[in-house]
Amino acid sequence: MNYFIKACFILLLPCFIINVSAQINNRDFTAVDAYVKSIGPLDNMSMGTINNVVSNKFIDNVDKARAIYYWITHNIKYDIKAARTNNIVKNTPTEVLLYRKAVGIGFASLFQDMCSSANIRCLVVDGFIKNNINQIGENSTEINHSWAVVQLGQSSETWHYVDPALGSGFADADMKIFTTYYTDAYFFTEKATFNLQHYPDNEAWKLGIDQKNKNDFFKMPIVKVAAMEWGLTKLYPHYGKIKANVNKAVKFSFNLTSNADILKVELGIGEKKKYKVSEIKYIQLAGVLSFTYTFEQENAYPVTVLINGKELVSYYVEVE
Repeated sequence: MNYFIKACFILLLPCFIINVSAQINNRDFTAVDAYVKSIGPLDNMSMGTINNVVSNKFIDNVDKARAIYYWITHNIKYDIKAARTNNIVKNTPTEVLLYRKAVGIGFASLFQDMCSSANIRCLVVDGFIKNNINQIGENSTEINHSWAVVQLGQSSETWHYVDPALGSGFADADMKIFTTYYTDAYFFTEKATFNLQHYPDNEAWKLGIDQKNKNDFFKMPIVKVAAMEWGLTKLYPHYGKIKANVNKAVKFSFNLTSNADILKVELGIGEKKKYKVSEIKYIQLAGVLSFTYTFEQENAYPVTVLINGKELVSYYVEVE
């Protein structure tokens, strides 16, 4: 799928992008973000010094964690070449600061170390994400991503998900192109939403109520960054591989917690040179986006749902 072309398309639609940077869980981070942006990359400084500059300005632990997240996502580049081969060499916090690039484990480890220096309990979680429709139903046994969990209190409800690697941008399906794209959707993400895209190797780190097992997770469609931004909590069809009949409508529905305006919904069908985007009619009612689509030709291809020009989820559809 040509994500580069679609990424360019997104840049032409700035009015469609959800602005969640100021508010998360009713917290206003405008001042925190502005401060961290003003201090820049802090080149040639040690982790301790960087952490002091980044987080010590703030008293509240949530603000401290937010400052650390914002600084890392803006100053560390995702190493797409290493990620493609699942190479985690040179991903210690010291090496990440030295080379200013990392894969998921490097981002998460640096975030953990900086939180620890700020007296915030934080742990790294290893696990799985899916990038390509070929992974649907695969049930991979090889860990391919890492993120963090932050503890703010004693109860399990005070643990929060943070994924600074994906907060800095997204990879294409072939893991060859990484598009730099900051989003705060991966900071204290709604647990039900986060669990649609991530699955921990140790199920003890599955936060919130989630009935999926690993097999169920790998059967699901590919969940994209827009799903995090729109607060996707439920989806239908539940599984990523859909068998459809020619000229018989297929129903799609998505529970979204965001109150942002939906300006258009599209389906991207096919891949690479055969990829085509069509706008479709939809219904938005009580937080549920729903529509039907009728496939008119027998074939098998990826189908991606887009909201306001941004990818929400991808399925693989076999039309008979």
